[in-house]
Amino acid sequence: MSLTLRFCGAARTVTGSCHLFEMPGARVLVDCGLFQGPKTLKELNYGAFPFRPADIDAVLLTHAHIDHSGLLPKLVRDGFRGRIYATQGTIDLCSFMLPDSGSIQESEVAALNRRNVHRGRAEVTPIYTQRDAIATQEFFRPVVYETWVEVLPGLRVRYWNAGHLLGSASIEMEFADAQAGNGPLRILASGDIGPDAKLLQSDPEGPTGLDYILCEATYGGTDRAPVTAESRRSHLAAEIKAAQAAGGALLIPAFAVERTQELIVDLVRLMTNGDVAAAPLFLDSPLAIRATEVFRRYASELGPHVGNLLSSSLLHATESVEDSKSIARFEGFHVIIAASGMCDAGRIRHHLKQWLWRPNATVLLTGFQARGTLGRFIEEGAQSVRIQGEEIKVRARIRRIDDYSGHADGPELARWVAARRPIRRGVFLVHGEEPALRAMEERIAERTVPAAAVFTPLLDDVYELATRAPTPLDVTHRRRLAPEAVVNLDWHNDMSRLILDINDAMEAAADDRARGVVIRRLRRALEAE
Repeated sequence: MSLTLRFCGAARTVTGSCHLFEMPGARVLVDCGLFQGPKTLKELNYGAFPFRPADIDAVLLTHAHIDHSGLLPKLVRDGFRGRIYATQGTIDLCSFMLPDSGSIQESEVAALNRRNVHRGRAEVTPIYTQRDAIATQEFFRPVVYETWVEVLPGLRVRYWNAGHLLGSASIEMEFADAQAGNGPLRILASGDIGPDAKLLQSDPEGPTGLDYILCEATYGGTDRAPVTAESRRSHLAAEIKAAQAAGGALLIPAFAVERTQELIVDLVRLMTNGDVAAAPLFLDSPLAIRATEVFRRYASELGPHVGNLLSSSLLHATESVEDSKSIARFEGFHVIIAASGMCDAGRIRHHLKQWLWRPNATVLLTGFQARGTLGRFIEEGAQSVRIQGEEIKVRARIRRIDDYSGHADGPELARWVAARRPIRRGVFLVHGEEPALRAMEERIAERTVPAAAVFTPLLDDVYELATRAPTPLDVTHRRRLAPEAVVNLDWHNDMSRLILDINDAMEAAADDRARGVVIRRLRRALEAE
C-alpha cells in the first residue's frame, strides 16, 4: 500500500508547519500553521492550500503556537469537516489564540485597505476572521498523553509530552496496512521539543523503535551552556539591573503563550525577594493576559507557587487600547512585556516606535527571531528600521538572553533523537533554517543514523514512505515557491533596506550639493533599467 508524505510547510524555514500523510482513501495533516517572516512566505497564507481541505479526514495538532495551528480556521472555512485531535491544554489555548489571530488579521487588513484606497489598489480580504476561528472550536477532540486513539481505520496515534508548551506533544502514528503484512509503519512527528530543565514544563518524552522521525531543528546549530533555575534568574537579574541603571524602559518582546508566563514568574520572584528593585511591570498583550488566566488554572501542574506569582499585585495587565496608551506616560524605569515575540505584529511595535531611538532604553530579546522579521533585523544590529512606514533609529541597548528558549538546542535534540532508537528508515529534519539543518544533520549522522538516512525536504516535496527507503517523487511542477524564495530574504526586505540606506546617505551628505549628487546617481541607475 502506498503512504506518501508531503511537506506543506516548515521546510527549510521555521514557520507554517504542516505535513500531509496520504494513503488510499485517507488523508491526515500533522499541524496546519501560519507562515511568518518575509512577505513572500506570508503570502502563502492567502493562497490556496496545496490540497483540498474537504479531502482531509483528520488533523493531528502538536501544540497551540500559531506557526503550528494558525491556519486551522482557514482549513475549516474552506471545507474541512473532520476532527482536530489535541491535548486539553492545547484546546484551551487555541480557544482564544485562534480568535485573537482572526481579530488581528481583520484589523490589519482594514488598515491596509484604508491605505490601498489612497494608492488606487484593490481591497484585500483577511486570511480568516474571528468568526471563522470561533467556528473551528467545535472540531477539536481531546486526547490524553500516552493513550492510543484510533483516528481512522488502520491509523492509531499516541501523544507524548514534548516539554515545549502547555499541552505540547510529539505524535506517534501507526499505519497498520502500509507494509503489506510486515507490521505497522511507525512514525513520530516531534512537534517542537523543549529544552532540559525548562521552567513550567517537564522534560520531553517519546517512544522507541520507529521507522521514521520528523524532527524539528530550530536550534540544531546551537550549543547552549547548561541552564539551571538559579543561573536563569541570575542572568535575568543582571539584565534588569543594567536596564534600570540606563534609566529608560525595558521592553521585552515575548511570545504571548508560555514565554510571557515564564518571564512573569521569574520577574515577580526577583522583585518579591529583593534581588532586583521593584518597578512597574506591565503585561501589555490581550492574548498574553488570557493565556496567563489559563496558566493559572493549570498552576498546580506547573510547579510550586506558580499560581501566586502569576497573580501578583506587582503585575499590571493593560488589556484595553486606552490602558496600553497610558503606559507612554511613564518616563523612568519600567518593564513592558508585549507580543509579538518576533516584533512583527502586536503592541510591541508601538512601544519600539516610542523607545527604540532612545539611548536610555533597553530591548531584551528572549526567543528565536525568524529571518525577515523586525526582531531579526534588530538582533543583527540594524542601525535603523521601518515601523508602520516610519524610519526609526536604533539607539537603545539591544540585549539577548537565551535561557528562556522553548526549544531544545542541538545536543539536546540529538540526544532526544538518539533515545528513540532504533530508527529503521530515516529522519526528516524540518522547522529549521539552512545552517541549523546542516548542523543537526551532522549531529545525528554521527551518533544515531547514517547520513544517507537523514533528509532535509524542500517546501512541497513528496516522499513515498512504504518503500524500503523513502523515495522522493517528482513535484517540480507543483511547487508554490522556488526553493531559493523560501530560504532567502525577499524583495520587500531588500526594498526596506534600500530606503533606509538612501536616508542614511542623504543624512551623511555634507551639503545640498552632495545630496543632489546622490539623487542624480539614483536616477541614472533607475533610467539604466
